[in-house]
Amino acid sequence: MDGRDIKERSIILSDLRQRALDLHKKYKGKLATSIKPPVNGADDLSLLYSPGVGEVSKEIAQNLESAKLYTGLSNTVAVISDGSAVLGLGNIGPVAGLPVMEGKALLFKHFADIDSVPVVLDVHTADEIVATCKAIAPSFGAINLEDIKAPLCFEVEERLKEDLDIPVFHDDQHGTAIVVLAGLINSMKVVGKELNSTKITLVGAGAAGIAIAKIIKKYASGAEIVLVDSKGIVSKDRQDLNKYKQGFAVTAKGNLQDAVKDSDIFIGVSKPGLLTAELIATMNSSPVVFALANPDPEVLPEAAKKAGVAVIATGRSDLPNQVNNALVFPGIFRGALDNGVSKITDGHKIKAAKVLAAVVASPSADEIVPSIFTEGIVETISKEIV
Repeated sequence: MDGRDIKERSIILSDLRQRALDLHKKYKGKLATSIKPPVNGADDLSLLYSPGVGEVSKEIAQNLESAKLYTGLSNTVAVISDGSAVLGLGNIGPVAGLPVMEGKALLFKHFADIDSVPVVLDVHTADEIVATCKAIAPSFGAINLEDIKAPLCFEVEERLKEDLDIPVFHDDQHGTAIVVLAGLINSMKVVGKELNSTKITLVGAGAAGIAIAKIIKKYASGAEIVLVDSKGIVSKDRQDLNKYKQGFAVTAKGNLQDAVKDSDIFIGVSKPGLLTAELIATMNSSPVVFALANPDPEVLPEAAKKAGVAVIATGRSDLPNQVNNALVFPGIFRGALDNGVSKITDGHKIKAAKVLAAVVASPSADEIVPSIFTEGIVETISKEIV
């Protein structure tokens, strides 16, 4: 960006900041509790609370599954975070992360009519987070983990999925991965390639990066994935890799430039400005770029197209092809809650990606994923979560 662009962006961000602060201050949060049944007198209270509610509790005590009929369990999700990896802001702590968790709850309600409760935790080890989640799990029908740093998030999710009999889903990992796969499926139609035969440079080996690599390998095992972190290519000779990175280590060595050469696809979940025109020039013909760093992508669409990129996607709502988790997580949880699914599997994730891709009837360079406001997406995805 030149000086004029930087100044204009600064003005826009300043205005956005003030408007966001004013709106949040006005409403003092984005959520409120409402009452479903009418309470018009003593008779209503005798049924909804004492003594009538005791009969409901006795019924549930005899059959725990019946709680889904008599309480809000079938439509209630906990949105849980320790505030250690909030958006692009990093480790800002649980209280500062609360507005984001409230926002997630807003999306659940708006898109899927799911009631959800933001729960921010001032504990930061796997043992503490897992223990706390298990302790409060009886109050919820499902758990959405949010904004927990890697690799901690991997262990937390794995252990909770093993220990609990309700759906546990880390959206930063799997929501992102599902939408990326849907976008790749349609991008390949645009450029006339097979995903199974591509070379993919994937920059960023945190929660989203590892999940993207996993789902691509599940869907297209022949794809060659070169994972890149802050130290370069994730190669087998490195001694600093956690077990999640080790699963994608390759024999190749080098830096980002070495990884990008001859790639068909670049996926960035890292930081702004990494992908230059010079690097794009070393990619294969009709390159596909998913520049998902937020708010500023690894390369801006205008620069990418000028450099010869055939399809460009970002994480921004003001640009075409937004990779937005809200395209999938409402439908996944809606389906899991409605259909009694206790574990969200890799099969569910791939089905969700396929049906999301199919929502775009005729993919083009400027439309490889639908808008989050496209009608019917939640219903389409929820039917696959069975």
